[in-house]
Amino acid sequence: MSHPYITATVFGGTGFLGRQIVRALAARCILVKVATRAPERANFLKPCGAVGQVVPFACRYGDPESVARAVRGSDYVVNCVGILYERGKKARFQRAHVEIPALIAQACAAEGVERFVHISSLSCDKASSQYAQSKLAGEKEVLQHFPRATILRPSVIFGPDDSFFNMFAELSRYLPFLPLIGGGQTKLQPVYVGDVADAVMACLFTPRVREKHNPEGKIYELGGPEVFSFQEIYEKMFSYTGRKRMLVNLPWGVAKVQARFLSLLPKPLLTCDQVETLKSDNIVSPGAYNFATLGLTSKALDLILPAYLERYRAGGKFGSSAYNA
Repeated sequence: MSHPYITATVFGGTGFLGRQIVRALAARCILVKVATRAPERANFLKPCGAVGQVVPFACRYGDPESVARAVRGSDYVVNCVGILYERGKKARFQRAHVEIPALIAQACAAEGVERFVHISSLSCDKASSQYAQSKLAGEKEVLQHFPRATILRPSVIFGPDDSFFNMFAELSRYLPFLPLIGGGQTKLQPVYVGDVADAVMACLFTPRVREKHNPEGKIYELGGPEVFSFQEIYEKMFSYTGRKRMLVNLPWGVAKVQARFLSLLPKPLLTCDQVETLKSDNIVSPGAYNFATLGLTSKALDLILPAYLERYRAGGKFGSSAYNA
């Protein structure tokens, strides 16, 4: 690009991970365009930078020309668009994880973008769920249209505004038990949202010095420093909320029956496809490109969880850390 300032476009910049990426780019004095269907929803990101540095940009994700306008003039592009469940005609895995990334990749190629980072999902090449398969198909579309793209596959992402630990901690305030789907033996490698944002920055700004360190065209698997079973995840959460709850084993078949009812809620607590996803471990593969390859280290749960789970403790931050009935 031939302009006096560096520009980045972030798709899905108002989401949990996207917000962190926008902040990280703004901290590097990058002009950030937040491509979103409703620009007013991105106004809260403006204070992340100087006046006029973070710009909400109207974009219709399904319109190739609208996507191209959002990309035009940008040196870097990051795609964080994703959904966890299907709801309605527009919130479909095929559209969100395959068609939209393909349009963005095509626009990046046509507009001469320097680097493009696409956020996928860990173990999407192993799980049999529709979510995972759509994520894998999206990766293929991205690399087909923009072979130099960098793919990041994070595990379950946690942080102050996450919908993982916060959801289970909130449920533990009202329910006497929590479910162990499939016996709770699925392995997870939770990764801190700030570390994923740091990985995005490394992929955007690492110079092309040696092929080994050039992130272009590579797939990185991102997980935290520790691997937990789902049951161990619950125990870790209990230790910080002080709310010990009974864990009830739900066989896969029973979990899917319950998921059919829970998926009818306005914001589903569990879907049949998520049950299918939990049948596969969500951990970094041996030999995969990872944080270490990028020269980064990831943070442990114990460094982050206490700061935002203490509000679920009886009495809040001043309450006892011991288990409560």
